[in-house]
Amino acid sequence: MSDLKEQITKYLSDAHAIEVQALAQLRPAVDAAGDERIADAIREHVGETEGHERTVRALLETRGAGPNRLEDLVMRAGGLGFLLFARLQPDTPGKLLAHSLSYEGLETASYELLARTAERAGEDEVVTQARGIRDEERRMIDRLDALAERAVDASLRELGADDLREQLRKYLGDAHAIEEQAIALLERGPDLVADPQLAAVFADHLAETRDHAELVEERLAALGGDPSTAKDAALRLGALNWGAFFRGHPDTPGKLAAFAFAFEHLEIGGYEQLRVVARRAGDDETVRVAERILEQERGAAERIEASFDAAVTASLRAVGVA
Repeated sequence: MSDLKEQITKYLSDAHAIEVQALAQLRPAVDAAGDERIADAIREHVGETEGHERTVRALLETRGAGPNRLEDLVMRAGGLGFLLFARLQPDTPGKLLAHSLSYEGLETASYELLARTAERAGEDEVVTQARGIRDEERRMIDRLDALAERAVDASLRELGADDLREQLRKYLGDAHAIEEQAIALLERGPDLVADPQLAAVFADHLAETRDHAELVEERLAALGGDPSTAKDAALRLGALNWGAFFRGHPDTPGKLAAFAFAFEHLEIGGYEQLRVVARRAGDDETVRVAERILEQERGAAERIEASFDAAVTASLRAVGVA
């Protein structure tokens, strides 16, 4: 049991670093939102996230531990780096919203996995606090999900109506690049998790994801565009780097499940916005494609969430605790 408690301390340290990164992204994101309602949602969540950081730090302190300063520093730098990237994009509000949805997905999954691990150790206070934070992260997902149309408004505000078709091609190009990254990750997923339930989830969604990439490419071709080879290659390389990252962590199944859940929310955010742009451009077929893919991405997120118990068991087994 002492080994399990030590693992929970490590997960709390990871959670603290995630909150540090979240704050590094959220505070400046208020000014980058491009829409007052999006800014209000982010502003409200800054206060919640500050509370999450204090709660996790207090839980660490009651265990005679504290935040990992190096991990916090690295995560804070990563958060600031994303904001710089988002500000350099012409559609900053949309990129910011999709990334924020993804990050809330990461936090939701991480706290649920922490709570399930703490349950096995009989640590009721950690369970209660982790699930309380998880619930606030879920509510933030719902708030952001309802703001896709406003994110598109803010992203396209400076464009004339004649630019909509070109913007639709760009949104489709971004979607194709993300699908290429998803394929690269899902191809490696079953070998990384060493659990039949998780492996089946990743294998099933890989088939769907390949179909998504083909559907998006068909819509690009119909609009006189084609995938961005450079962007696809860059995101595939990123996926390979993530694969190396997961192999370097002994609790790979849990981390990969949380990341996959987050990635589904990145795609959900992207396709919600693609649907809005396609509707405004009068492209009913792209609207139908986006809606079909959205339904499958939401279904994949639900299947990943249903596998969290298996992810906890596999992670603890991998570190020699289960």
